[in-house]
Order: sequence, then C-alpha cells, then structure tokens
Amino acid sequence: MTLAESVLNGDRLALARLLTQVENDSAEGRAALAALFSRTGRAHLVGVTGAPGTGKSSLVNQLALAYRRSGKRVAILAVDPSSPFTGGAVLGDRVRMRDLAGDAGVFIRSMASRGSLGGLAQSTAAMTQVFDAAGFDAAMIETVGAGQNEVDIVRLAHTTIVVDAPGLGDDIQAIKAGILEIADVLVVNKADRPEAENTVRALKSMLDLANPKRFVIRHHGTTMKADAPAKTESRRWVPPIQRTVATEGAGVDELVAHIEKHAAYLRASGEWAVRERARLRSEVEALLREALMARFRAEVPDGKFESALEQVFTHRLSPWEAAQLLTDGRRK
Repeated sequence: MTLAESVLNGDRLALARLLTQVENDSAEGRAALAALFSRTGRAHLVGVTGAPGTGKSSLVNQLALAYRRSGKRVAILAVDPSSPFTGGAVLGDRVRMRDLAGDAGVFIRSMASRGSLGGLAQSTAAMTQVFDAAGFDAAMIETVGAGQNEVDIVRLAHTTIVVDAPGLGDDIQAIKAGILEIADVLVVNKADRPEAENTVRALKSMLDLANPKRFVIRHHGTTMKADAPAKTESRRWVPPIQRTVATEGAGVDELVAHIEKHAAYLRASGEWAVRERARLRSEVEALLREALMARFRAEVPDGKFESALEQVFTHRLSPWEAAQLLTDGRRK
C-alpha cells in the first residue's frame, strides 16, 4: 500500500509521515501529493493571524473544540518561528492545545516558517492539501506571530481571522501594514480586559472608513448625507468584530458562526472559486519560480553567480544589470 493510500484509509501514522516528507520536499512527498490532489478542494481553510500576545493558540484550541462539538474533523497547522541554528520549529504550539489530546477527529502539526517573510513556510499550502485529501472538514493555519508581516495568509486561506487584543498599542501600525485589510473576521480576544471596548471602537472606526454605509458630502458649508448604493452593499462582505475570551471559551461559538457564514457567502457569491483559482495560481507560480531558479543555477558556470553578486555588493553593478548579465551569459 502506498503512502497516499494509507492516508486515505485514515492511517494517522502515515499522515504524520507524509507531512514530514512534504515539509522536507522529498520525492516521496511529491509523488504522494500528486496522487492525492484529485481528492482535494473540499476543506475550509481558515487562517488565524495577529500580533504576538493576542492569544492565537488558545483561540485555535477553542475553535477546534467547537468544531468537534458539531461533529467536524479539524486539522491544525501551527507555523512556528524557525530556530536560526537548526531550521526547526522553536515554539511548538501543541503544548498549548492539551485539551485536544487523544481526539481522533483532530490532528495537530507544528512546522517551522524557515524564514518566510510572510510567516508562512513554502510547504504550508501542500500540507493543507494533505489534510484536505485526508478528509478533514476544516484546516486551521496559525501563522508565526510577526503581527504586521503576515499578509501571505490571504493567498492561502478561504477565511482569514485577524486576532487583536486590548493594550497592545499597535492597532494603527497593524492597519498601516495592511494586516486588518486582509481580515474576513476580526477578533478582539481577552475581551474581559478594561481596554477591550476601546479596541473594538478603534476597529469599528477603521472598518467604517473602509466600508462606508453613508457618504458625507459638504456643499457650500452644508453637511449632507447620502446612502451608499444598495447593490454594492449587498455584495460586499464587511468583516464582523467578535469579542472572545479564549481561556474561558467565551464568544467562540459566535466566532464559529461568523466563520461558517463567511464560507456560505464565499460559495453563494462565487468568491470561493475565485479564491481557489488565485490560491492555486499562486502555488504554481511559487513552484515554477523555485524550479526555474534551480535550473538556472545548474546551468550557470561555477562562480559566475557569486561573481555577479560580488559586483552588486561593491556597487559596480546594479541588481538589474547583474540579472541581465547572468541571463545573457546563460544564453551564450
């Protein structure tokens, strides 16, 4: 029996082994992915991102428990910071998800980001495909806590949850960096803190600016208001803001309802297919870049690439000129 067949038969050890092969980009892993791909496209991919200290792992733990109460199988992929020495995962979010231990309907995997700028390792998409083929109803991807650099998640997830918390003082910075603009659902976790309402108000203000329900028009000093077009409003998804206290499970059922409502919206509006196409296109392009770069390095004479880089470092060549020199040299 092949590794892919074992995964389809529900073998958890085979699933763990395949995830390792995929993360290491082995030939066996690629072959299994090819065999499994026709079984993908059904799981709801949910990204959970936000700044450090917002309680993402505790929230993911509670979301998984809520999914299990409704009978759904859920996979969790926690993308941890990489060790600068070993390249392996440092944090290991599984230690904070002990409530899920022993549940056959839950599979938790930590992986290293390995330096990905957006907090997502290159193999993350492939690993979610394994979960999808294995029959999990939802796959949650918790990204490394870089806060403002995690916009890569929008390329992978169907639904992106951005988690905030009171007292962090970086709401405006997050907005500037685009982290709030990628949100399909906004969560104010640790909502039992006194500053929670201030955080909610700040998020509502930014959402109102991005999604105005009424236009304010000034004409010769007179302020007038006009409703936004109903057709536009009916088609636009406005991210809801959900208060939660993950350590107590408060607000989590309501959050699951928002996630399910967003999935229904995606399917009804046709946006699900649009996001799937964009996600797969992005994955193919990333793999193509990697393959072309590997082929290019193999065909360039020894030392030529490093020589061009040295000329860039010493400002004798611009990066554009170096790239042109290398590609011209390859054609000769």
